[in-house]
Order: sequence, then structure tokens, then C-alpha cells
Amino acid sequence: MEPGSVENLSIVYRSGDFLVVNKHWDVRIDSKTWQETLTLQKQLRHRFPELADPDTCYGFRFCHQLDFSTSGALCVALNKAAAGSAYRCFKERRVTKAYLALVRGHVQDSQVTISYAIGRNSTEGRAHTMCIEGTQGCENPKPSLTELVVLEHGLYAGDPVSKVLLKPLTGRTHQLRVHCSALGHPVVGDLTYGQAAGREDQPFRMMLHSFYLRIPTRAECVEACTPDPFLPSLDASWSPHVLVQPLDQLVQALRAAPDPDPMDGGPSTILPGPGRPPPPCTKSPETEAQRASCLQWLSEWRLEPDN
Repeated sequence: MEPGSVENLSIVYRSGDFLVVNKHWDVRIDSKTWQETLTLQKQLRHRFPELADPDTCYGFRFCHQLDFSTSGALCVALNKAAAGSAYRCFKERRVTKAYLALVRGHVQDSQVTISYAIGRNSTEGRAHTMCIEGTQGCENPKPSLTELVVLEHGLYAGDPVSKVLLKPLTGRTHQLRVHCSALGHPVVGDLTYGQAAGREDQPFRMMLHSFYLRIPTRAECVEACTPDPFLPSLDASWSPHVLVQPLDQLVQALRAAPDPDPMDGGPSTILPGPGRPPPPCTKSPETEAQRASCLQWLSEWRLEPDN
């Protein structure tokens, strides 16, 4: 995937109500400042001027967000009704998202559930970053859950790294980057949560990519899978050595899994590890405690980047 320009917007899903684009790394979704020469909003206006909605601030309704440095699948609603239906899916936690990443070091376990609570960092100079519960300056930490599956072990520019698939089961700001860093395996090229001493300045981008997205609205199921950008043929610095889990098997599991049920009392893990089938889908009557927990969850939901 070459660097972004106003002309090279990639579309991976299109219907009468939605677009899913394959966002470039280091491109903002939108901006109110004139200095921003390239944004996804400008790419969309250039490619689809007839679809721009004058009733919106930026011409297009973005259903969710990706960080500036993160590439991959991003859904755009083409009308107000479609935006509302997508919003309900996010609010009710029925959206499935999976990311690819290169992380520092060789993750020893083939599958890891990361459950550090995440809050805002009040430390001076770190006001716009997040942190895990128990660290200095961490305010109002909230439960956060990420499923990590190791795909490959190898080297990036001679340093040991792992290629992983990440499935956020909650939607906290910078969740994937914070969780990987807290695990001791920060995302390669992450200038905020990565390794010190300027090491992360060397990679040409942050190695985090929104790979798979499914939004099961009532009218249609928006589903998109973007190309894998972390291949030796696309980046000579990446040299995989050991295959741990084939990516195509995980894609099949993602496509076959039932959509999350917001009334189950919490998110469930669906990704199988090597030799580990998905857990059976069981459902018992909802308890008062589960209902209270769900209502509390929905009241705290924020449509912020989780990467």
C-alpha cells in the first residue's frame, strides 16, 4: 500500500448506504485546519463529489474512527439513516473488528487475553495519552479486553518481532496500542507507547492495520476484509521465520462467528488458537445483574479510536 494521495483512495465495500475504505497510514480522517493537506475527507470529496452531504461538517458521516497512524478498514455512512443504524450497532457492541500488527519481541503464548483496565494519563506532558490501571497518573480506568493471536515470528530490520491478530472486545481509546505495550510487546513504529531511545523513529510507519470489519445493521451486514500490508513482498524489512497460525483460518473463524449479542452480559472470545476450536455458543436467561451491567456499559460507551 503506497503512501496516501488525494487520488489513490481504495474502496473495499460499497452499497447504497455505506462505503468501507482502506485508509492509508498517517492520514487523518478529517481536519478543521487549513494546514492539513491530505485527509480522508478530502480523498472522499475528490473521488465521490456527488456523495458529499452538505448537512454534515465534513461532507461525510464517519461511523467510527482510526488513529492518524493506523491504516485499514473504516466505514462511511452515506445518509443519516444509515449512520444511525451503524451507530446503534457500535453502541450495542455488535460490531466485530480485527487488526493486524507487528509487535516487538516474540510473544511466547500462541493466544493471549489482555485485560488491563485503561484510563487517561494525567501526568504532565502525557495529557493526550492513555495508561493502564495502577500506573502513576492513571485516572478513571475502565475494564478493557483484547484477544491476541500470534500468526508468525520473525525479524524486522534484524530485531525480533511477532505478527499478531488483535481483536478488541471493548472500545477504549488507543486500546490495542496500550495493551500491547503493557504486555511488553509494543507495536513496531508506535512513537507514543513504543520503546524509548528513538528506536521507533526508524520504521516508516506504525505497524497497526484495521484488517476486518463487520457491522450487522438491520438493513444490511456491512462486512469488509482489507489486504494484509505486512508481507515481505511489500516491506523488505519484515522477514517471517516461523508460522504459528495461518491467517486464512482466523478469517474463516471471523466470518463464521455469530454476531455478538449485546444481552449476553459481556463480550465473548471467538478466535480459535492452534488446536483450539471456538467455544460453543450458549445462552442462559438474562439476570438482573447482567442487565444492570449491560446498561452501565452502554452509558459509558464512547465512539473513540480503540487502536
